[in-house]
Amino acid sequence: MRTATTTRATKETDISVTVELDGTGRFDIATGVGFLDHMLEQLSRHSLIDMTIRAKGDTHIDFHHTAEDVGIALGQSLRSALGDMTGIARYADCHLAMDEALTRCALDVSGRPFLVWDVEFPRDKVGDFDTELFEEFFRAFAMNAGITLHIANLTGSNCHHIAETCFKAVARCLRKAVEPDPRQSGRVPSTKGQLGG
Repeated sequence: MRTATTTRATKETDISVTVELDGTGRFDIATGVGFLDHMLEQLSRHSLIDMTIRAKGDTHIDFHHTAEDVGIALGQSLRSALGDMTGIARYADCHLAMDEALTRCALDVSGRPFLVWDVEFPRDKVGDFDTELFEEFFRAFAMNAGITLHIANLTGSNCHHIAETCFKAVARCLRKAVEPDPRQSGRVPSTKGQLGG
């Protein structure tokens, strides 16, 4: 089974993340940040990656450290669960619609981290969650997962819908990219013979 657990403890946060790549999208998530929990539940359900996430952070200050550090730990768990990435599909892209919002995602599970974030929100907050923290989460996730991740919102006026299409689009791409490709026959999907460097 392709599973991994990451723990991260700092003066700002205490986090544990477990993922199972070949799951059914089961989740058990409690970060202390309600909207972040909702988005992570979407990420799990639509990627079919089982996730257990526990986080305690300095939310009395704001949600920045919790959002970023959950992204770090989730990315590290994903990378660890992938192992040497033998036999995976590697690439995926998706257009994800939700009412008026449409978001495009493309990713490469390459071992070479990069984030292109082309998403603007019409307001600074969704509820009490700062919309600028979505970029912080995805940057931390991509850098620590070792994936090249492009996210672009094409249309949208509702901040909740824009955020949700971002998470669901990434989820759908992860589902396709980390799945075993039967035509790879156990090969690493690279002419280099390895990924990650």
